Amino acid sequence: MSTQLYPQLRPKLTFIPAARLQHSFVAAAEKRTLTWLARRTPRWINSDHLTILGFAAQCLGGVCYALARWNRYILLLGIVFLALNWFGDSLDGTLARVRNCQRPRYGFYVDHVADTFAAFFLMGGLALSGYIHPRIAFGMLIAFLMLSIEAYLATYTLGKFQLSYWKFGPTEIRLLLAAGNLALLRWPTAKILGTQFRVFDVGGVIGIAGMALMLIVSAIQHTATLYREEKIS
Repeated sequence: MSTQLYPQLRPKLTFIPAARLQHSFVAAAEKRTLTWLARRTPRWINSDHLTILGFAAQCLGGVCYALARWNRYILLLGIVFLALNWFGDSLDGTLARVRNCQRPRYGFYVDHVADTFAAFFLMGGLALSGYIHPRIAFGMLIAFLMLSIEAYLATYTLGKFQLSYWKFGPTEIRLLLAAGNLALLRWPTAKILGTQFRVFDVGGVIGIAGMALMLIVSAIQHTATLYREEKIS
């Protein structure tokens, strides 16, 4: 008989939540803040509402970058959407844990699928902004997605979910973007060794190099760990 017609016949999947590894610069203060906010969040607001808020805010942040091509002061509105993205994207899981109403598989899947689409919108808007070369913007997107894939594979095979690398996590990246938005209002370019470069071009190249290095180091470490745990006798 078909499990689509008789879902009760579908085997029950077991799911063991992975250990969350978050050791970024602001992790301790952020955790206290999110717990405080979760305990004071109205009951009619649930994790799904916050996930949608975080997703929509990041997409609108991309729209702000695209519109900043004609009016740079829209970058200030982009900072507001980065803050709303942090609020929704960071608080949704904390709210579920504080209320003891977690949905581990659903939450993990939906949260990170939303992050994937939202990252495309944000980097797409940045590519259209005129403040960064489109190839660098999409290079950042590719590096982010490759690093995400490595983190998801490690979550499945090692049971640990890496939320930060070398003291940098999503919140630090948002703070750097917000600082970059403010810098663009006054210093859209920077002179390096006598040559003018766009500030976001320089930051983007550094970001790509950093994520690529994190990816390579993590892949080597995790491969070595799995090899030791599953040696061929």
